[in-house]
Amino acid sequence: MSTSFNEQVSSQGLADILGGMGISHDPGTWFTTIYSATEVAGMGVAPWMAMTVGMKRFVLIVAATAILSTVPLAFTTNLTLLYSLRAIQGFAGGCSIPLLMAIALKVLAPDIRLFGLAAYALTATCFPYLSTSLAGLWTDLVGWRFIFFQILPMGGAAMALLYFGLPDLPGRMERFKEPRMWVSAALLFTASIPLVILLAQGDRLDWFNSKLICVCALIAVVALPLFVMNELKRPEPFFRFSLLRRRNFLYSVVGLQIFVLLSISGSAIPSQYLTVVAGYRPEQIYLVTAVIASLQLIFLPFMAILLNYEWVDSRVVSFLGLVLMISACAANSFVTAEWNRNEFYAWQVAQALGAAMIVMPILMGATNAVIPQEGPFAAGMVNAPRAVVQVIGTWLVQLAFHWRGNLHSERLTDRLGQYHYGLFQGANPDWQHPAPLLPNGTPSSPGAVAALAKQLHHQVATLVIEDLFMIMACIAGLLLLWLLIVPVRAYPPRIALAGMMPPSDSSSTPSK
Repeated sequence: MSTSFNEQVSSQGLADILGGMGISHDPGTWFTTIYSATEVAGMGVAPWMAMTVGMKRFVLIVAATAILSTVPLAFTTNLTLLYSLRAIQGFAGGCSIPLLMAIALKVLAPDIRLFGLAAYALTATCFPYLSTSLAGLWTDLVGWRFIFFQILPMGGAAMALLYFGLPDLPGRMERFKEPRMWVSAALLFTASIPLVILLAQGDRLDWFNSKLICVCALIAVVALPLFVMNELKRPEPFFRFSLLRRRNFLYSVVGLQIFVLLSISGSAIPSQYLTVVAGYRPEQIYLVTAVIASLQLIFLPFMAILLNYEWVDSRVVSFLGLVLMISACAANSFVTAEWNRNEFYAWQVAQALGAAMIVMPILMGATNAVIPQEGPFAAGMVNAPRAVVQVIGTWLVQLAFHWRGNLHSERLTDRLGQYHYGLFQGANPDWQHPAPLLPNGTPSSPGAVAALAKQLHHQVATLVIEDLFMIMACIAGLLLLWLLIVPVRAYPPRIALAGMMPPSDSSSTPSK
């Protein structure tokens, strides 16, 4: 939770952070890019490092690193030091999330595993939404530096719980002697960091008209296949790609990435509308996203209880959740410039329930497909692409505002030109909606033309938000199609893993 808030809350309060540090927009964009770039690398190597160094020792190192790299950010004004601390913070944050899944798979018995997965699911369904509330609290009511101070109580509590709760298992330090491991680690960093920079900075730098983007694309295209080929030859790799031969695991890995992309329909898109069109601050937006965050504390445990019944088919639960998600996105696509946060509440509730119904079967299918010894490999494969998909979600919103925004702006401006006489004040004006110009072409009042431009901007932003909601509905439709084709019936862990046998798609069927 503490490391998730490091990323999410700082992204929500980025404008206040940059203003407090005296950093302009362009250098400020690297604040989130550097975090995301090193986060992907951390998610890839964390499970392997935990098995090698020792789970308890490595988890405590990650927690301490996250705290020590976060607190100094509140007092840093030097860009080089800021970027360096942010890179360390991102790597520690990336390590923490797959370790949570690896610990759950290794420690929790099959009878209670679903409740552990419900706790893990909070990282995808609750914390991103709750971060808006915390961002509003710190930036509008307390002070922007508390965005970095918030890790102290949460991180300290996490270290205490980890120290007293985890068994002290020995590591296998001899695995560092494997030559191919160092090659894989170098290729993973070489591939993931340029890939994230490409996605995060591409729109701002005009894509392949930028030399930096061209170099990043070339490095990623070369290094990524080399990394996969090297991993296939390793006896104990970072990613065990053979797990993808199991249909339920393949569905879960792909499905979780699509779900992470889909989750911006309940957080980033409504927040974007309320910020740009309605003019809300984070303090005013938080009620919308807090609805989903708070309801997850009810829906996720309920899903864990429901899926623990043998007669419940998780595929049907996912299907109904996707129907709810598609319905909510389609309904929100009717947004107008007159909406405020009250119009979003009902469909936020539908999205909250749909999200819980989608993510819990996905996690159950992934964990049922592996035995405890394969847990670290599964955790890395599930979580590393997730960090890349989060960047893709941000890129998708930027792309929509760039391309669709230009289209809508041109069409609305062209319409104003075609009906330009409607902009001039008539002999009998409508005092409720006065025209911005007088018959002689001068503004009818101070700021009238600026008000017209602001209305045009709001209409353009509203049309882009409509497009984004429809895109999200289509993405949910793709996940629905993937659900109908790939997975097979998955039973509760207490049944599927009763014998702890090596997994297969057929072995998940209970004996008669």
